[in-house]
Amino acid sequence: MIQHLASLPILLPMLAAVILLLPPCGKSLQIRRIASSIMAIITFAISVLLLIHVHNTGINVYAIGNWSAPFGIVLVADMLSTLLVALTSLLGLGVILYSCAGDDAKGNFFHPLVHFLVLGVNGAFLTGDLFNVFVFFEVLLIASYSLLMHAGDKQNTRAALQYVILNLVGSSVFLIGLGILYGVLGTLNIADMAQKVSLLTGDDVYLAKAGGLLLLVVFALKSALLPLHLWLPNTYASAKPVVAALFAIMTKVGVYAMLRVYTVIFGEQAGLLEHMALPWLWGLAIATIIVGAIGVVAAQDLRKLTANLVVVSVGTLVALVALQNINATAALLYYLVHSTLVCAALFLLADLIATQRGKAADRLVGGRMVNQPFLLGGCFIIAALTVAGMPPLSGFIGKIWILKTTLNSEQAQLFWPVYLIMSFVLLIALSRAGTSLFWERKDRKNENSDGVNAHPLQVIVIIGLLACSPLLVIFGGPISEYMLDAATQLHDISGGINAVIRGGA
Repeated sequence: MIQHLASLPILLPMLAAVILLLPPCGKSLQIRRIASSIMAIITFAISVLLLIHVHNTGINVYAIGNWSAPFGIVLVADMLSTLLVALTSLLGLGVILYSCAGDDAKGNFFHPLVHFLVLGVNGAFLTGDLFNVFVFFEVLLIASYSLLMHAGDKQNTRAALQYVILNLVGSSVFLIGLGILYGVLGTLNIADMAQKVSLLTGDDVYLAKAGGLLLLVVFALKSALLPLHLWLPNTYASAKPVVAALFAIMTKVGVYAMLRVYTVIFGEQAGLLEHMALPWLWGLAIATIIVGAIGVVAAQDLRKLTANLVVVSVGTLVALVALQNINATAALLYYLVHSTLVCAALFLLADLIATQRGKAADRLVGGRMVNQPFLLGGCFIIAALTVAGMPPLSGFIGKIWILKTTLNSEQAQLFWPVYLIMSFVLLIALSRAGTSLFWERKDRKNENSDGVNAHPLQVIVIIGLLACSPLLVIFGGPISEYMLDAATQLHDISGGINAVIRGGA
């Protein structure tokens, strides 16, 4: 079974989704909840086991149908991909458990769609060729289209339509870019492309550059990089919070694709196409951080604020991609894990706050006091301090690592002021949000008349996600070592090529 381990994070969610569509799961909500939770736990456990296995044994290449690369489809489980698969499976498990408190009852297909989305994200992280990145992108997007409409209204429909149209255009551009690259290189296997791209000459160089820049447009759209970020705040804010929490991982798929394509294929070994995307990535990343911070300050509700925090995190991650060194990639991975978990927790926390504040919901205005002020207020403080990068939480470690990584770079004079000012702006915006949500009150006479306490499952999931922040600090030593090892493995392009092309039997 160990030789098939790399395929299980894809097969298990697919099996779970199919089972949940069949009787008796399809007709009984209670059975559906139990089956979905069990399958999510198994998927997470297998993902962790795969991570440990790859860490101990090295890159695990799984040739589907025993057709080795570059001729067959291969799954490549390295330290980077298995880390993100484990993160996705953890987030999927949290969302499923949270939804069992009642959100899943608002649509019959919530649980199968969540598993299909996890399938698509895990597949995008594990696949070893660009065409199957496209395939898994489409799987996760189709699931996300339906999840956006879960318990939806006119606002959801409008945001979903914008999201669908933009992603359909992005998929078309993706196929055009892949077609150009395949015509020039004769392969879409990432490792095979990495060893062939440096051999290009003449007009083929310009064609490959055009194909590579088309992919940059697609990945910028998927990750919500400026100026293709406008869809994200409205889409995430209009979705159900439990859905938005799961979507926190989706922008990271675009960042991951940038990391793979512009580090491995068009990296330092790409000859005339070496680091072709970096001039674009750096400027767009800084602009995304600035615009995202402005969006955080301008947000009128907690969900929109959190959605703009996702934009800020994307800008920070892409800036680290643009640095193209091992330390920057290691800092990227640490920050990616931290930001994904805390943003997911904030979306779920916004749901509880909105439920308990009545008509004011999660809008940043005075309203009825929440039923559980110490619980929700304490969770919000921890989340806010983590996002702002205050010690002793993971946001502080991530910020220090990022600043240290960029200190000796040519862009430090621009990045440091922008990043530090942005951190201060986020602290102010989150302080204002906390004041509005928990201190400013109206209608004191009936403020607790019809509030509902949070379900224990909801509390457990939020506390569990927030608890990851101090755990990232407490176990900072081994976690940092893992991130550095994963970054080193990614930047060892010749080693990756040897593992996939010559070792993927």
